[in-house]
Amino acid sequence: MRFVHFSDIHLESGFDGVPARAFLNKRFVGWANLALRRRRHYQGATERLEALESFAREIGVDVALCTGDHTALGTEPELAQARAALGPFERLPRGLVTIPGNHDVYLEDALARFEAHFGDLLRSDRPELATDGRWPLVRLFGDDVATVAVDSSRPNPSILSSSGRVPDAQLEGLERALEALADRFVFVMTHYAPRLASGRPDSVSHGLDNADDFLRATARARRGAIIHGHVHHCFVVRVPETSLPIFNAGSTTLTGREGLWVYDVDGTRATATRGRFVEGRWTLDEDSRVDI
Repeated sequence: MRFVHFSDIHLESGFDGVPARAFLNKRFVGWANLALRRRRHYQGATERLEALESFAREIGVDVALCTGDHTALGTEPELAQARAALGPFERLPRGLVTIPGNHDVYLEDALARFEAHFGDLLRSDRPELATDGRWPLVRLFGDDVATVAVDSSRPNPSILSSSGRVPDAQLEGLERALEALADRFVFVMTHYAPRLASGRPDSVSHGLDNADDFLRATARARRGAIIHGHVHHCFVVRVPETSLPIFNAGSTTLTGREGLWVYDVDGTRATATRGRFVEGRWTLDEDSRVDI
């Protein structure tokens, strides 16, 4: 079975219809950063995503995995645009699994909007394993593979912080789910990076508050990988706190840093190959292939 993992697409095409009062908070700082710097780095994001959908079909991808940050500021037009852009991935042979990123739930007012646009995608094949609302969210693929997703994103009203946390109840549920799915290869999905490419934790203001606890919980898995986004460069790292390798897709649409991973999983072997965007098209970097 073949999976494509992408992240941090940050789609945005203006804020028509968004009331001015929605920017009388941290979102104004985000909008200013977008207008002065960030937007130019994401020009062509929609086209890169469309190219990815064609590439996915060309190479026979069964399932798309997106680890959040579909938008820049979590407004209504952005979320509507992102959901429409992900539609083709839902139509892959075995569909799409996605989770929110911190930009999707930028402030409290974005929580209900994300639910309205993406809630129907946040379904579980094993709802009895949930311990915090719908989370952890479990999807089953065939007899050998599963995804277990936790929600590490939260609104951060302070302009000084964009950190995340996996609620304690979800960590308990993650351990229980990994025990229940011990006979499967499991992708553990989260938005935030539990470790950077160096193997060190991310900063206090940008990272996962309880990364150590999260990694301890993943130690229950026998076979699998941790997959995430949030940090905008693609990498894989192994750390002593867990037996699972950690794959970051980076930002799939960031000019000059475009990244993703393609995973091939069967009953006995799993590999990961990095995808690169070269001269307007996606390609697999065969030299990057690693065993999982």
